Amino acid sequence: MPSCGRWSARRSPSWRGCRESPPDVLLRKLLGPQNRNLWFWVFVGPFAIGLALFTYVPLAWSLYLSFFDAHNTVTPEDFVGLANYRTMLTDSAFQDSLLTFVVFTAVIVPATFALSLALALMVNRLRWMQAFFRSVFFLPVACSYVVAALVWKLSIFNGVRFGLANTVLGWFGSDQIAWLSTTDPPWYWLVIVTVRLWLQAGFYMILFLAGLQRIPKTLYEAAAVDGAREGWQVFRHITFPQLRATSVAVVLLLVINSFQAFDEFYNLLSSAKGYPPYARPPLVHLYILALGKEQNLGLGSAGAVILALIIGVATVAQARFFGLGRRED
Repeated sequence: MPSCGRWSARRSPSWRGCRESPPDVLLRKLLGPQNRNLWFWVFVGPFAIGLALFTYVPLAWSLYLSFFDAHNTVTPEDFVGLANYRTMLTDSAFQDSLLTFVVFTAVIVPATFALSLALALMVNRLRWMQAFFRSVFFLPVACSYVVAALVWKLSIFNGVRFGLANTVLGWFGSDQIAWLSTTDPPWYWLVIVTVRLWLQAGFYMILFLAGLQRIPKTLYEAAAVDGAREGWQVFRHITFPQLRATSVAVVLLLVINSFQAFDEFYNLLSSAKGYPPYARPPLVHLYILALGKEQNLGLGSAGAVILALIIGVATVAQARFFGLGRRED
C-alpha cells in the first residue's frame, strides 16, 4: 500500500481519509485540482523568484543594516539600534534633500499634469492620424533617463556658446548662461524640469486619453441640447469631473515618481569634480552617503527606510484626501 505522505493529483476517493503532511498540503493548494495551476507557476515562477531575490531580499537586508554601524561592510556586527535613524532625522543635509524634493514636486507635478492633459485633449479631438500623434508623444517614454539627461546636458543646455539654448539666446543678443552651474538665479531647475517633462508627459497623456475615451458621448450631446458652449464650459462641467479617478491616479504616480528622482539630477549635475552641494534630492544624497567616500551603509539604509515611510504616508494621505476607492454616488 503506498504511503499517505506521497500526494498525487489523481488520488482515488479512498485516499481522502489519509493524513497529508504539510508539504503535501501546500503543494496541493499551489497546483490546484488536477494540476490546473501548473502552467501558471511555470510562467510566473521565474519572475517571482527574480522579484524576491533582487527586490524583497535587498529591501529586507537594507532594513537589517539600518540598525547596525555598517561602515564599508554589508555584514556588520555593531548593533546601534535607532541611532542611525536619529542621525538621519537631525542631519541638515538630509533635511535639505527633502526640501529639494518638495521644490521639485511643487513644480513638476502640476506642470506634468497640465501638459499631459492638454496633449490628451488635443489628440482626442483629432479625426485623422490620431495613432501617429499618440505614438509621437509617447515615444520619449521609451528613452533612457541617462541618455536624455546627457542630451540635455551636452547638446541643448550646454554652458558654452555651442549649446542649442545659448545659440538661440545669441540670436537675440543675450549673454551666454552656464545653465547647470548658475545658482543665482537657479537656472539648473529649468534643465531638470524640462527633461523630466519631456520624458514622462507622454505616459500620463495615455492615461488621460484612456479616461477621455471612456466618457459617454451622450453627456456631450445632452450638454449641447441644454445650450452648453464647447470649450471651457464643457471641459469644466463635463470632461474634467469625468476624469476624476484618472486625475487622482496621475497625481499619486507623479508624487511617488518625484520622490524617486535620481537619474536626471545625478547625470545632469555631476561632473569630474563630483556632485555640487545644491539640488540633491533624497536618493542622490543617500547614494553619495552610502556609496561615496563615507561608505556608511547603515546611515544610508536608515535614510532609505525613512524615505519609504514618507512615500507610504504621503500616498495614503493623498488617497484618503482624494477619496480613492470611495464609491461614487
